[in-house]
Amino acid sequence: MEAKDRIIVALDVSDVGKATDLVKMLSPHVGLFKIGLEFIWSSIASLLLFPENEAIELLKKVRALAAAIGGPKAFMDAKLADIPNTVKGASLAISSLGVKMFNIHASAGAEAIKAAVAVKKNSLVFGVTVLTSIDDSECVSIFGDKPNHKVVDFVSMLAENRADGTICSPKELSFLGASEVFSGLLKATPGVRPDWAVLGDQKRVMTPAEAIKAGADYLVIGRPITNPPAEIGSPVEAAKRIADEIASAISQKGE
Repeated sequence: MEAKDRIIVALDVSDVGKATDLVKMLSPHVGLFKIGLEFIWSSIASLLLFPENEAIELLKKVRALAAAIGGPKAFMDAKLADIPNTVKGASLAISSLGVKMFNIHASAGAEAIKAAVAVKKNSLVFGVTVLTSIDDSECVSIFGDKPNHKVVDFVSMLAENRADGTICSPKELSFLGASEVFSGLLKATPGVRPDWAVLGDQKRVMTPAEAIKAGADYLVIGRPITNPPAEIGSPVEAAKRIADEIASAISQKGE
């Protein structure tokens, strides 16, 4: 992969027009676009609540956005977490779109992971572990243990059930990479913030260079690219700067 192909831009916006503009602007400079829950549900709500003529126009815009992204550059961030049969049905629908990858929550369990993998077609199935907004104390409250331990549990389950990759904090990359058990899994990391970006609501973060050196294959990055600081410039300039940082880190690793 080229350095730019490791960048997944999070289209965490509710406006179809803004999302389309970002895709057209950034497509030559990044690898994938993440379609998340905010966009999915905002679009569905608008399609159902708008007057019919406006809903038809919105549907045309959504279809135009899908065409602009194209399946091979799409990451459907669905975070599926339900009983296995429901996960299977949703995974089948998503994979029929020809997306590059989609995700489920590893916490849904082994059978749900198997169900998604069974119907993935040419898509890659990634498993979400512990969200990067969750700190140690909250992780203990939710899952009964600290992030490092729970991530290992979840990633072990993903590997055992033939998922293609995992999504975890950059902070967990180093010990995941040290284990042969996880060597076959691709690793995508949100919680990536360049030195020049605002931290926001992410708690367990690294810079792009740090994440690549720690073993990340893909970096999920939203606001630092879609809404960069004024001194950085446009989204394209932000993406190029991050790609340069990734390339430098890869070179230093000797890849």
